[in-house]
Amino acid sequence: MKCLTVLVTFLLMFSTAISQNNTDKEGVENACLNYIEGFYQGDENKLKESLQPALNKFGFWKDKTSNQYKQVDHMSFEKALEFARNVLEKKKFPNPDAPKKIEVLDIGNVIASAKVTAWWGIDYILLSKRDDIWMIEQVLWEGPLQKSED
Repeated sequence: MKCLTVLVTFLLMFSTAISQNNTDKEGVENACLNYIEGFYQGDENKLKESLQPALNKFGFWKDKTSNQYKQVDHMSFEKALEFARNVLEKKKFPNPDAPKKIEVLDIGNVIASAKVTAWWGIDYILLSKRDDIWMIEQVLWEGPLQKSED
C-alpha cells in the first residue's frame, strides 16, 4: 500500500509538471504568434499583448549589391507599433501563404527562447514570464528569408 501511495503521488507530480510545461509552451507560442500576426496584420493590440515596453529588437539585412549583411536600426516598442500602423494604413500585408513558423527552443521557470520564421527572415526571441504571461523582451533577427528556410 505504501508503494502504491508513493507511485500515485509521483504520477500526480509528474502529470502536473507536464501540464505546466504544456501551458508554458502554449504561452510562449501565443506570444510569438501575436508578434508575427501583429506585424503581418498591422495589429497594434497583438504587439502590445506580446512585447515588453522595453523591447530590444535589432537585426541584420543582406544587402543585394554587396551580398553582405549589415546591421539595421534598433526597433523599439514604439517603432514596432508604428510599423504595424503603417502596415494597416498602407495595406502592406504579406501574402496569405507567408511563413508563420514558431519553434520553442527552451523554457525555464520565468525565461524562454524561441525561433520565429516569418516573411522577413528568422528571429531569435527571448521571453520572460510576468504575472503568468509570456512577453517578448529581446529579438535578434536576420533577413531576408532564404528560400530554403521555409
